[in-house]
Amino acid sequence: MLEQFVTVMPGTLGPALLVMCLNVLLSVGEGRKRPLSAHWRCIGLVVGILGAVVFAALRATAVIIQRTFINYPTLVCCVIADIALIMVIVRARGLTRDWAHHAVWLHIGNAVAGIAIALTVFRALPDVILELTIFIEPGDPVFTSEMLLRALGFILGVAASIIVACIIRSIRLTATPLWFTVAALMLIALIVIQHLTSLVTLMLSVGDIMLQGLSFHVLVWLINNASWLIIAQVWVFIVPAIASVVAGFRIPAVARNPADSRRRTALRRRAMLSAAWTVIVAIGVTVALTYGVAQTNKQPVLSPPESYSLSHDVATIKFSEVSDGHLHRFQYKAKDGTVMRFIIIKKNGGAYGVGLDACDNCGDAGYYEKDGKIICKRCDVAINLATIGFKGGCNPIPFPYKTTHGAIVINTADLDALSSHFKS
Repeated sequence: MLEQFVTVMPGTLGPALLVMCLNVLLSVGEGRKRPLSAHWRCIGLVVGILGAVVFAALRATAVIIQRTFINYPTLVCCVIADIALIMVIVRARGLTRDWAHHAVWLHIGNAVAGIAIALTVFRALPDVILELTIFIEPGDPVFTSEMLLRALGFILGVAASIIVACIIRSIRLTATPLWFTVAALMLIALIVIQHLTSLVTLMLSVGDIMLQGLSFHVLVWLINNASWLIIAQVWVFIVPAIASVVAGFRIPAVARNPADSRRRTALRRRAMLSAAWTVIVAIGVTVALTYGVAQTNKQPVLSPPESYSLSHDVATIKFSEVSDGHLHRFQYKAKDGTVMRFIIIKKNGGAYGVGLDACDNCGDAGYYEKDGKIICKRCDVAINLATIGFKGGCNPIPFPYKTTHGAIVINTADLDALSSHFKS
């Protein structure tokens, strides 16, 4: 669940904040008094989502294998639209003030905003949508607790981005338009950096440009710190939050009448509450995209080897020591000095799976147990318990053994013959 959450939220947070900012800065009028172009931003969002769904479906079905011919022009258009959007935001207050006298300029601004939203959403959402394809692992039933947890993580990731945008949107009621505009400009600047980083990386990979020295190091730094650019998109709204609190305290407490005094107190309280919630969601996003990501990327640690009887070149492991259905790991030092590992697990039906703690595909990375599954540490593939003890794929490399007198008996010569699998 956590893995889906920390994957989905970064992909949806930027577009959610972008849509929120543009709706705040460019919305004007109500009902019939709203300009027709006010709907263009919503149309841009719908077009971007539909385009992302189609693109993700084509990728999932392998219709599109090389994504460069789609991503390249998309990123170029994204950068151009972002730059145009910056100019629209700078002029947003002038566009919305007495807009009926210069409606054409507001229509142009809404058109740019709609195009920018469509491109940003189309660029960000395909990877999020493709998370839907890994809800069910091959061979698993459709409805399992694991599938439901992955679905819950996906839903929570999308919901968290929308909630964060809605909470930050509340600042507009107390912050001065100037400071909200400044925060919106900083948000767009961060989105431009994201799009430029992806574009330059793509141009570098296809050989259209060459980077050396400082420019190359800057690109590497931006790639390695991509998550911090997403976190910064939330923290920029601390600026209008603080400004609204300061403005609230500057309002004189003494008023001409009780009603005005209550209004000022309510405004000050609302400013404090909006600022507090903005700080809370900023901290929450930071924790999710740092600690949460670190937890999902944490490398599993192999369990320590267990003891067993070794006498006269024969290893003996009693059934009672390995009959609990869990993974048991053992260590052996071969005649040539190589330290080897082998595993034993009782499978469904009472048979035992015995093999090296290594496979032909991934080497001696080993296996670990998680949620009742045996997983290869290197490729993260869950091994079918029924196939442990047989050759092929990512299965543990099998070796001869016998079962007798309530124990598994292994001739160490059979292990010595396989020591090369543990040599680097």
